[in-house]
Amino acid sequence: MTRYTAPVKDMQFLLQDVLKVTEAGIPGYEDLDAGFTAAVLEEAGKVASDVLEPLNSVGDQIGCVLENGVVRTPDGFKPAFAAMKEGGWTALDCDPDYGGQGLPYVMGTAVGEIFVSANMAFNMYQGLTHGAYSAIHAHGTAEQKATYLPKMVSCDWTGTMNLTEPHCGTDLGLLRTKAEPQADGSYKITGQKIFISAGEHDLAENIIHLVLAKAPGGGEGTKGISLFIVPKFMVNADGSLGARNPVSVGKIEDKMGIHGNATCVLNYDGATGFLLGELHKGMRAMFTMMNEARLGVGLQGYAVAEAAYQNALDYAKDRLQGRDVTGVKNTTGPADPLIVHPDIRRNLMDQKSFVEGARALTFWGASLIDRHRRMDDAAADGLIGLLTPVIKGFQTDKGFDMAVQAQQIYGGHGYIEEWGMSQFVRDARIAMIYEGANGVQALDLVGRKLATDGGKHVMAFFEMVKAECKAHDSDDRMKPFTEALKLASKQMQQAGMFFMQNGMKNPNAALAGSYDFMHLMGHVCLGLMWTRMAKAALTALDAGAADKTFYETKIATGRYYMARHMPACALHLARIETGADPVMALAAEAF
Repeated sequence: MTRYTAPVKDMQFLLQDVLKVTEAGIPGYEDLDAGFTAAVLEEAGKVASDVLEPLNSVGDQIGCVLENGVVRTPDGFKPAFAAMKEGGWTALDCDPDYGGQGLPYVMGTAVGEIFVSANMAFNMYQGLTHGAYSAIHAHGTAEQKATYLPKMVSCDWTGTMNLTEPHCGTDLGLLRTKAEPQADGSYKITGQKIFISAGEHDLAENIIHLVLAKAPGGGEGTKGISLFIVPKFMVNADGSLGARNPVSVGKIEDKMGIHGNATCVLNYDGATGFLLGELHKGMRAMFTMMNEARLGVGLQGYAVAEAAYQNALDYAKDRLQGRDVTGVKNTTGPADPLIVHPDIRRNLMDQKSFVEGARALTFWGASLIDRHRRMDDAAADGLIGLLTPVIKGFQTDKGFDMAVQAQQIYGGHGYIEEWGMSQFVRDARIAMIYEGANGVQALDLVGRKLATDGGKHVMAFFEMVKAECKAHDSDDRMKPFTEALKLASKQMQQAGMFFMQNGMKNPNAALAGSYDFMHLMGHVCLGLMWTRMAKAALTALDAGAADKTFYETKIATGRYYMARHMPACALHLARIETGADPVMALAAEAF
């Protein structure tokens, strides 16, 4: 009973009015004029609404089935996957040398959001393939690229990432999967991997697994880890498929959500693997995939919230409950629609202001990736490295919260499966966990990213915020944005100073506040985005834009975020400044 419509107009506003892509000076962006981007997004929207969204509940209800070692995907997934391939959607931002269309990453990000909103579980099959493609593209030999990438770009072959084992998740130094070198230069991979999304399925001819394993001579911990290409079927010299590699499915996980994606236990029993990148430096190669995946998961956080919001909004407009306290609005009916009530408006505004702010942050992050990849811009690389744990952690936390709030608008109907809202909640929940649980993202942000390159990137971020605020000093209409952003930025800096003053002598003082800092910085990032969006909307109105309502709505939504959500920064700062004592007061045995 759910529906989804791609928010093309909002995406166009970000690309053309806020990011001003054709003026960005990034190679390839000059071709992203309004007509072209609109055509791509509108066509993606049709695929999402007509093909993917109708399968969302099907995938949730039927799930994947393991039969005699083969995973069957839900009814309709195979023809839908074929349609995605035929439409060239899997190749959108891939290298033309391997059959890709060569569009910028920001366009892949925008289209990816549309597909995730329509059917998150389905989109993971191609999304994970893109990550594996990127790792091979960045670290593979010429022969490996020629062998695997064309088929992965087309999604004739799909890809996975294999990190987690039954006894280790985040602490990969504990992994036990072994890689034994062979005389021909290959390796025999033996071990078990769990939680492997899209690990086995019937959508592609072959599956290219990227597997972390320990080869001899690497030493202890993560320094001894290497990354290997392990195909499901061996690839012959002429590119045809050969013998089945000894990698098998132990089981499909019975999980809370994303039922349409096969989350597998994979057993490697002396499977043939090929080293990807340098020996004993597998973490470097894997993080090419992990960092892209973390941005993709941050996108999932708000993309599922967008779909939930659209349905909650429909329900709030249609469902008659109670009367408006200021006077009857529906004079011909027994009650007024839910949307007249202030608390419903608060709920919807929470969702709307978060989703639009998170979309802006994610698109900006994608443009930084393009700037780094296409211009070798080290500053852009440093900045997106700083922002990645915030995009992943903050946006998935809040995205889940917003899916719950959308469900809440339905009341009891939201808890009933036939209305579809529970699926959004269940699907959104995994984004807070996989690709590095959000607590780990917070630790990465505070423990590593703030100090990277001597703190250069976080200082550049503060200067960017300061410059943004200063640029609007003469425009009183911008004060609700700039004043809130200035205060939040100062609070973020104050939190950073607390970490510097206390973290060296007591690391727990910093780490105990890391989660709050991630959220504090998340609000500052969205405040920066809303400031930029407000200025772009005002500029459009000043220029006599035809659709005044769209831009006025954008400004009002931004004001809501600045007034109602930015004050949370003070709460996060207060918690951070309590240090480690309240958190660590109890001995472990006292719990």
